[in-house]
This record gives sequence, structure tokens and C-alpha cells, in this order.
Amino acid sequence: MSAPHPLNQAVIAQALHDLRNGQLRRCKAMGFGEEELEALKHPALVSVLVNATVSWCSVKVNRDVLQRLLNQVRDVEKEIATVDRMLRLGASTEMVSKFYGLTHQEVALRRDILSLPKRKGRHPVLSEAQENALWERWKPAVQARGIALEDDISMLELALDLAEEQDLPASVVWAAIRSWIDQGLV
Repeated sequence: MSAPHPLNQAVIAQALHDLRNGQLRRCKAMGFGEEELEALKHPALVSVLVNATVSWCSVKVNRDVLQRLLNQVRDVEKEIATVDRMLRLGASTEMVSKFYGLTHQEVALRRDILSLPKRKGRHPVLSEAQENALWERWKPAVQARGIALEDDISMLELALDLAEEQDLPASVVWAAIRSWIDQGLV
């Protein structure tokens, strides 16, 4: 004897749940008509549907929704990686908060998870030589990458690359870049 089809069982369970919660439209969206919904009020008929060995329903995957959900997972993973990179490169709590909306407590927790030392005070300002070297790398990189000055996310990526390259704290690099842009030195 064949076992009941699991898809039938899942659909009936969902339909009964929706009906108990007054979600008649959801049942109709699944494909149930008035006659079938009336049948779900009778336990003997529900039993026949649940225990049927042949599938009386089918699944259609909404690929657009599926892709959006999968992309959300990738976006979250990318966001976590970027936040971790920012913190490792010396980004300030304010920077992380501005870009990703994390609270001071959440940033502190991320720092703890990454085993980063607790920072005391601000990073030192750039020396003239450091600022000149940073400018010499930043200006051509903005042009080479075609970054618009208002594109903060792309500018952040460049700032992180430069912080890593120049062995400077990301918060100091970001402050210098913002200052140049604000002064119209571009």
C-alpha cells in the first residue's frame, strides 16, 4: 500500500490553518474553490484528501521571489563582511552606524566577536606626508573607478582599500576624503 502524498498533506494543513485564522483569500489563492472549501468542513472528506496517494495539487516556484530571497541572503553576508572589514581597518562606530545602522552596542559586540582591542579616544590626524600620499592614491582611483562623489558606498569601498593599502585607520581616511569633497578640492 502506498503512503499518502506529502504535498497533499502540506496543502490541506495550510488550508485548514488559513481557514481557522479567517484567511479565506489565501485558500482561494492556492486554488481552492467554494465547493472544495465546503468539503474541508467535513472530517471524512478531509481524510480522503490527506490520505490520497496521488498528488491532487502541484507546486509552482515563483522564481522572481526566490531570487530576491537568495539575493537578500547574499546581501546580508556581504554587509556582515563589509562591517567586519571596516572594523578591522579601524572604522569608527559612527561610520559603521552611518552606513549600516548598527548601534554602539552592536558595534561593540562585533568588535568583541572579531577579538579587536578596545579603542581609547580618536585616531591621530594624518601627517602632511601621509595626507599627500593618500591624495596621490585617492584622486586617480576615483577617476579610474568612475566613482561619483555622492556615491558614498563606492567611496567607502575605495576608502577601505586605501586604508588597507596605506596602513591607515579607515576612519582617518574617510575623514580626509569627506574633507576634500566638502572643500571642493576634487
